[in-house]
Amino acid sequence: MCDQDHFEDDRREYEARGLVTRKQFGVMLGAGVAMLLPRVANAVAVTEAEVNITTPDGTADCYFAHPASGAAPAVLVWPDIFGLRPAFRQMGKRLAESGYSVLVVNPFYRVKKAPTSEAGGATPIQQVMPLARGLSETTHMADAKAFIGWLDGQASVAKNRKVGTQGYCMGGPIAFRTAAAVPERVGAVASFHGGGLVSDQPNSPHLQAAKTKAQFLIAIASNDDSRAPNDKTTLKETFEKANLPAEIEVYAGAAHGWCPPDSQVYNEAQAEKAWSRLLALYGKALA
Repeated sequence: MCDQDHFEDDRREYEARGLVTRKQFGVMLGAGVAMLLPRVANAVAVTEAEVNITTPDGTADCYFAHPASGAAPAVLVWPDIFGLRPAFRQMGKRLAESGYSVLVVNPFYRVKKAPTSEAGGATPIQQVMPLARGLSETTHMADAKAFIGWLDGQASVAKNRKVGTQGYCMGGPIAFRTAAAVPERVGAVASFHGGGLVSDQPNSPHLQAAKTKAQFLIAIASNDDSRAPNDKTTLKETFEKANLPAEIEVYAGAAHGWCPPDSQVYNEAQAEKAWSRLLALYGKALA
């Protein structure tokens, strides 16, 4: 689920801080432009490119950013339901500036090239829900293998280091399944306000992920926890039983979708906390 109820609250906050006018805020969200993402301390120079990747089902349009020199651990980023857009390109570049070779994908390439949401994070959820319903466990696994295979073919990717993967909203369970699809390569998995991580089915993403050797960061929105209060306990027990390191936390006051800077419920303080925990995970698992 993706909250769409806080546009006016966010608009008033940005306007009160003198950062944008009402008109500017609407234009920026409509263009999917990321706002207020803090710069990386000691950022490295990066190279950016729009790339096309062949998969079993066609050609995926993606964004690739990596340090301008040398080879770095790879990270595969699965966007939320609003897809590949300026906000996620900025998030990918920021991660590259922190020393990673980052591929941000368009998960809906089978149907439409990016942008797949006409107003970025402000797009009505009803407009993009059919795109999400077109994906499945089969597409998740096939795409994960194709994207990580492509990354391993890049000179900027360190082949002797594990790969990280992170997902937002619907991307959370896809990140889990990425680890299951390529367990020999994936060393770290992060889910931010991931939806559908836990089910009662034998192919539940959390059960598939527990069969890997990865380390996990699972950041849960407060309202998601209210709707499914047992999920965090199930996740904790599952990963403990599998003897897999997993940091599982409910982020107080953070609504579903709080991390992307163009989200209508963006929470900068909690997004930065999640960012710091992501870097800590990658610093351990991809070293």
